[in-house]
Amino acid sequence: MKKPLLTALSAAIVIALSGCSETKAPTTAAAATDVVAAAKSTIDDSIVKENILLQDFTGPYEGVPAFDKMSLDLIVPAVEYGMQVQLAEMDAIANNPAPATFANTFAAMERAGKELDNVFSYWGIWASNMSSPEFRAIQRELSPKLSDFSSKISQNEDLFARVKAVYEGEEYPTLTLEEQRIVKSSYEGFIRSGILLDEAGKKRTAEINKRLAELSTKFSANVLNDEENYVTFFTKEQAAGLPESYLNAAAAAATERGKEGMFAVTNTRSSMDPFLTYSDNRELRETVWTNYYSRGNNGDEFDNNAIIKETLELRHERVQLLGFDNYATWRLQDRMAKNPQNAMDLMDKVWPAALARVEQEVADMQAIADAEGADIEIAPWDYRYYAEKVRKDKYALDSDEVKQYFQIDKLRDAMFYVAERLFNFKFTPVKAGSVPVWHEDVNVWEVTDATTGENVGLWYLDAFARQGKRSGAWATYYRSYTTFEGETNVLSANNSNFVKAPDGQTTLISFDDAETYFHEFGHALHFLAADVKYPSSHSGVRDYTEFQSQLLERWLLTDEVIDQFLVHHETGERIPDELVQKIKNASTFNEGFKTTEYMASAIMDLKYHTTDPAQIKDIQTFERETLAAIGMPSQIPMRHRSTHFQHIFSGEGYAAAYYGYMWAEVLTSDAAEAFANAPGGFYDKEVGERLVKYLFAVRNAMDPADAYRAFRGRDAKVEALMRDRGFPVKAEN
Repeated sequence: MKKPLLTALSAAIVIALSGCSETKAPTTAAAATDVVAAAKSTIDDSIVKENILLQDFTGPYEGVPAFDKMSLDLIVPAVEYGMQVQLAEMDAIANNPAPATFANTFAAMERAGKELDNVFSYWGIWASNMSSPEFRAIQRELSPKLSDFSSKISQNEDLFARVKAVYEGEEYPTLTLEEQRIVKSSYEGFIRSGILLDEAGKKRTAEINKRLAELSTKFSANVLNDEENYVTFFTKEQAAGLPESYLNAAAAAATERGKEGMFAVTNTRSSMDPFLTYSDNRELRETVWTNYYSRGNNGDEFDNNAIIKETLELRHERVQLLGFDNYATWRLQDRMAKNPQNAMDLMDKVWPAALARVEQEVADMQAIADAEGADIEIAPWDYRYYAEKVRKDKYALDSDEVKQYFQIDKLRDAMFYVAERLFNFKFTPVKAGSVPVWHEDVNVWEVTDATTGENVGLWYLDAFARQGKRSGAWATYYRSYTTFEGETNVLSANNSNFVKAPDGQTTLISFDDAETYFHEFGHALHFLAADVKYPSSHSGVRDYTEFQSQLLERWLLTDEVIDQFLVHHETGERIPDELVQKIKNASTFNEGFKTTEYMASAIMDLKYHTTDPAQIKDIQTFERETLAAIGMPSQIPMRHRSTHFQHIFSGEGYAAAYYGYMWAEVLTSDAAEAFANAPGGFYDKEVGERLVKYLFAVRNAMDPADAYRAFRGRDAKVEALMRDRGFPVKAEN
């Protein structure tokens, strides 16, 4: 997938290792086409005819990836050819004797690298959806080569000279706002990547990037190894408290692993979380908890502690070469927060209230444990279990009872309903076999304009957990909407790790998982609703990019969704009003746990990247001392402990930026109040139109702060977040 220029290169490495009003007519791209085409003509392209990974997408819907024909033996030659072609294209652009213009420099760069873009569509599937030891060996082989490739472009002085000439030239003020943003982002990206360093500095930067690529690849592989190999098996006699739906899925998981007649807890959140919530067996709960939170920290060949230490040292050295005190200051220059202090200030506003809530939550749990004669002090593996008891006691709300109304297929239909109401999108299943997929569990829908029937794109769904698939949930795209070379449609995808019910049974998911389902669909809608000209405008600002997805979660409990889609999987009856009210009454229940486990990881991320690594002698000691310093409750772990914190160590996308989820949540809470206070509520036509126009369609073609002000008429207020979480709110001035 194309990313903006310099950002594209770092994004490609991450993948490999783990509209605005216009003020003038479009600039002609003939010169750009000539330069790129001329560069390609010097390279033997016979490999393209034989390597499906390099070929343009063909078939229906303007062409789709040939996921049914991809083969591991094609990756290395495809990546190497793609890098060769793109380097030739970039050199041709850099050495163009004509004066630099947007058309012959930026438009040309937008057009370059198509072959490598195609390859990465397949690479992402192998890396995330169906990894294997064979593919991970290929990752290790190619990661340093991809890093060298990136450095050759980011350190191309002739290319930077042309970028600078456009940025500082007379043409710049005449460009569209989208084009100006692309030029400025590219110019600043070159600076941040070290283009102004001397030759020794550039050489060392390239060496550091190469080593970091190797480390991030190894980090991801180690986590996946521990997820695949640490499985807890148990018997029927040890199954007390677990719901039938969970046991059915656990039995299937055990059978897959050659343990028929037993049950298996796999080392993923979707399997671990319900086990810790319902299992009466405290000893097994501790085992499952320990396996999950010890990923990457088992003192073996897959241990990540040394990798983290070296990663932090290299990141620090690199930014010092660039003149920055620490990595976080360098990283946040182009984010909404602007600097680590602003990010930490947000954490500081919320953290005390979260701790106070945890103290009350633990007291409530301990009271129940004492009343039952458990003779224990609440430990981390007890938190979910006793929280569920408190939920039942305080709100008469049984999570498993709620789950009976949360069918994965019905929830998907609910998302389609919301998409049609807000975006005028219609989703229609694609006939099985008509569009290639990478696994039999993957389904595809055509997305059209509900009024005109015009094709918008496709939506792929890979919903279920399996071996080789990375944990968590994520969204991606294989083709983005642009008008740069003619209008294109969108190929979007959502990926989850729901525990699949046995054949013939309905897959049910928890309320939290349903929120995640809507969340990731929000990302897909962000892709599908785009209305920008250039591929580069699809890059996201990290502390803004989670906003749209978090906002979509709010439609899950709208009356329209409740009335039509939350029905019992056996009787078909609508969820009772009484149960809905209990869910709403408990909406801020356990918010102390949720906020604290997340914020601990966000704060740890900022601490890692604002501390001189020379002061970090041991990763586990630093983690323990940092948590103690901020008053972390002993009953709660970080959501992502350091050795499996893939957001920040499997690449640099979220490094020093995990706070971005909360930054985006401030926007989310504030925007949700705009809908809640509108005459039409969450389906208000006027607010909905502003939502699409300013928050979804523009992608990164507009400054996020300006886009939000255009939607809301003002900046977001943190008080909305505090109200959302049921925390005390200071009176506004």
